[in-house]
Amino acid sequence: MPKPIVIVGAGQAAASFVSRHKALANKGIGNNEPLILIGEEPVPPYQRPPLSKAYMSGDLERDRLFIRPTQWYSEQNITTYFNTRVDSIDPQLRKLKTSDGQTIDYGKLILCTGSSPLSLPTRMGGDLAGVFTLRNIADAEAMAPELVLGRKLLIVGGGYIGLEAAAVARKFGLDVTVIEMAERILQRVAAPQTSDFFRMLHQQHDVDVRESTQLVRLTQKSDGLNSRVDGAELANGEQLEADLVLVGIGGRPNIKLADQSGLDCENGIAVNQICQTSNPDIFSAGDCASFMRNGQRIRLESVQNAADQGDLVARVIAGEAVTYDPLPWFWSDQYDCKLQIAGLNMGYTQTVIRPGSKPGGQSVWYYAQDKLLAVDAMNDTMAYALGRKMIGAGLHPSPDLIADPAIDLKTVSKK
Repeated sequence: MPKPIVIVGAGQAAASFVSRHKALANKGIGNNEPLILIGEEPVPPYQRPPLSKAYMSGDLERDRLFIRPTQWYSEQNITTYFNTRVDSIDPQLRKLKTSDGQTIDYGKLILCTGSSPLSLPTRMGGDLAGVFTLRNIADAEAMAPELVLGRKLLIVGGGYIGLEAAAVARKFGLDVTVIEMAERILQRVAAPQTSDFFRMLHQQHDVDVRESTQLVRLTQKSDGLNSRVDGAELANGEQLEADLVLVGIGGRPNIKLADQSGLDCENGIAVNQICQTSNPDIFSAGDCASFMRNGQRIRLESVQNAADQGDLVARVIAGEAVTYDPLPWFWSDQYDCKLQIAGLNMGYTQTVIRPGSKPGGQSVWYYAQDKLLAVDAMNDTMAYALGRKMIGAGLHPSPDLIADPAIDLKTVSKK
């Protein structure tokens, strides 16, 4: 009997790995090693993107979050340890120890430990009641009852999580203010034109968007027993009222376990083109894993990346000769706008705006000189689909062609 494959972390990457491993084993491919899945949360793998949207708003039931039904894991003879933390790994002996005192042997180990949201330090009020981050089911379920008509929500950070939560809060009739320390919202991930689109969208829905605005600290009120947030002090001296605060200022990869085990870590757990770490028996996939792309080590915090890397690791372990060369894609839902992104805009030198095929839509096309890198499509599924096709096929249409609304993109994508 071969030693089991142990997966640490029970998110999208882990779910993708076990699904592909079982599918291959059912076809007689690979060694059909036993699987052990260990996750810190008390629930099986689930989708995270709906947490800040449909789940928090009540439009999606809890069971529909799960990637596989709970009983599927036992039906597939996968041993699961939920609500369990891995405390240490011994790569030489190929053993790990869990928080409940178990020692588990492994043949191969897959680290899918994900990332954690950054929080405000205690000195800035990060530990006050009414202050939230949004990363897991527990976060969404804790925040949802606070979304009450007429309450004041302050969102710290103008990234996708914060903007999606702002849209949900406005649906419930909260008074929403977004503060962003950078010059514009979405500055780290998008061109100014995309930032402009979403700034206007939120302003049209009466969100107070404040850029180049720095938080000094959250203020509090106390009833003698508990201290709860009641506002914020800004660097310009202004005081804002707030009944609750959502902190969306980014995240960090969960690398502590890998680092303590002697694995190479750089902007995450460093992996090669087959998602193998510096130890040949240990792989990593998902938000925690960093890989080389265009000469630099990057991480992609996306469903696509986690699912594709988890899938690839299963195929590699089964003996397939495959490597990871992704065509990244992302999405965000805000109000009645669907943003779809294809490619990575890193290193772009110019952008081109193309009007949407329907009113209210548009797309932003990113170029490095004459090379097409990425597309942001707002309410323009056609531009997204064709842009993704062009990038995948290595087509680089002239920016002038893309900018001309009279040009049919379907003809361009066939060249």
